[in-house]
Parts: sequence; structure tokens; C-alpha cells
Amino acid sequence: MVERVARPAPDTTLVAAIAALVAIGLVMIFSASSAFAVALHHDAAYFLKRQVAWLAVAATAAFVTYRIDYRALRKIAPVALLGTIVALALVLVPHVGVLAGGASRWLGVGPFQFEPSEIAKLVLVVYLASALAQKGERITSLVHGVFPLAFVTGLMAMLVIKQPDFGTASLLAFTAGTMLFVAGARIVHLGLIVAVVSPFALMLVRHDPYKWARVIAFVDPWKDPQDKGFHIVQSLMALGSGGWFGVGLGFSHQKFFWLPEAHTDFIAAIIGEETGFFGIAIIVALFVVFAYRAIRIALRANDRFGFFLAVGCTAMIVIQAFVNLGVVSSSWPVTGVPLPFISFGGTSLVTSLVAVALIVNIGRARGAPLPHAA
Repeated sequence: MVERVARPAPDTTLVAAIAALVAIGLVMIFSASSAFAVALHHDAAYFLKRQVAWLAVAATAAFVTYRIDYRALRKIAPVALLGTIVALALVLVPHVGVLAGGASRWLGVGPFQFEPSEIAKLVLVVYLASALAQKGERITSLVHGVFPLAFVTGLMAMLVIKQPDFGTASLLAFTAGTMLFVAGARIVHLGLIVAVVSPFALMLVRHDPYKWARVIAFVDPWKDPQDKGFHIVQSLMALGSGGWFGVGLGFSHQKFFWLPEAHTDFIAAIIGEETGFFGIAIIVALFVVFAYRAIRIALRANDRFGFFLAVGCTAMIVIQAFVNLGVVSSSWPVTGVPLPFISFGGTSLVTSLVAVALIVNIGRARGAPLPHAA
């Protein structure tokens, strides 16, 4: 008979860091979107209200995730993966996927829409965690270890690229690569996969005028500041205007139709303008605190699946955060990825909070008996 063991309390430092990021997000979504919301919907709080509604959904999903036994996810991982691949394919079907802004990334009707590509990031993490836990030392094999998982990742990434969404596809690859590396995959095998895939990725970028324009804008945004480099130039102007402590909350000039995607992908630029370097530093610090506490939880996990799941969820969030901040500061080519917990976007918020709930769940399970314990 298994002796009952008291579970540790949730990591309050990690939870507090995420709560702070969400709170900052709500404030900045209202500030960054108010002018656009008034012009488009005659309601300054239009986007804030939608984000609060999504936050209620995300908090509910996170609480349910926190309460379940995370080990049960191993059983449904293959089915979830298959369902997600089908959803990614359905997005590309005419009159099924929702087309907006020249991209087909959504499924749903009216206001009830979601992005399968956002869900795909978390589903891939769960699937890889399950597979890596099962493979054990076989991950050092190219044919039986790395290649099958790289193939699944590549398939999902290609479906996302077709939407087109090169940014999310790259996040899938970065997250998977991190998990494979941590699992003990040989660097030479990972390097071989990168060497094989890179020419095709470069060819895709080079033959797509829109993507190639983004690369040119990254190299020299001031060469064409009114067209190809417009996003980056306006973002840099916002950051530069903010200085050390910002122009004041709510007093951004760039949000008045100068900076596109001010409340979504480029919200960090508005934060930098209104709160300065100090505000951006706080956000970076909160993500660093989250990453540190999450990795502590991963290292103390009860089982290999919990370890890989916590590592994958952490990598998914942290890599996306720093890619977004890199784009805003012109340190990374423009990719359409939101800043986790802060950018406007319902599916992203739900996925990110569920990932955090999984990490906290794994932390609380430390010391509890495994299902097969006698």
C-alpha cells in the first residue's frame, strides 16, 4: 500500500511572475489599442473586453489542467497530435479556414475563432515529451531516435508555413530542437537535420517576395522606411522615444496609426515608448524569473515525462518571448509571433496559461507516488 505524501504548494514565485505579465498585458492592450478601437469599433475598451473574456476562458482551462494528473496526457498525446494535424490542414481548405489579412490561420465562426497553430505548439510539446520519455537512450540514434520526431515536427511546421506563418513554424522547430538537445540527442545529428532543412527554408524565404522583403528590412530597415522597413522603423522610433522611463502610460504617439499591430505583435514597442527601458527591463526580468523557477521544477520532476514536459513548456514560452522582443528591437527578422501573456490574442493566452499550469502541476506532483507504485 502506498503511503500518502503531502504535495508541495504551488510555486508562488512562478505564479506571481505570470500574474504580473498578464496584468501588464491587460493594461498595455487597453493603452495600445484604444485609438484603433475607437476608430474601428467606437469603443476604446473593445479589445480589452475581448482579452478579459479570453482570460476567463484561459484561467478556467489552466485551473482544470492544474487539477488533473499530467501523466494522463501521455495516453492522449498521439490522438491530440493527429487531431491537431487535421486542424492545421483544415485551415488551408477554402471556405473552411478563416481568411484575414492575406493569411488563413483560423477556424471557427464569427467571434468564436481560434488558431490551430497556437495549439499545435503545446500539442507538439506534449507529444515529444511522451516520445522522449519512452525512447530513453535510443534518442542517440539518428534513424530510431531523432529522425521520427524531426519528421513529425517538420510536417506540422510545413502545414503552418502554408498558412503562411513562418514565425510560428520556426518556433515549433526551435522548441523541438531544444527538447531533443536536452534529451541527449547528438549534436552532429541535430546539425545534420539543420543542414538538410536550411536550404529548403532559405529557398522558401527567397522565393516569397513578402518574406524576402522582411529579411531585407531586417538587414537595413532605413533603406526603405516607408514600405519594407516601415514596421521596424516605427518600432525603433517608439523605443527610442521612450528613453529610460518612457513618455508616460497612455501617452504613446506611435499607437495613433503609425505602428501597425501595436496591440498584438508589436505591443512591446508601445511598452518601451510609454514606460521606457525600465518597463522593458521589468518584462525581461519576469520572463527570466519564470524560466528559472520552471527549470527548477523540471529538474525535480517525478518522472522523465514530467521533466521533458516542463522543459518543453518553458522553452515554448521563453523562446517565443525573446523572439518577439528581438523583432521589436530589430535584433531578429520580423515574424508574426505575439509576446506571451501580453499581446492581444485569445488562443495564445489560453495556450500559454495552460502550459504554465502544466509546469505548476508537475511541481506539485513532486513527492506524490507514481501510478505504478505498489
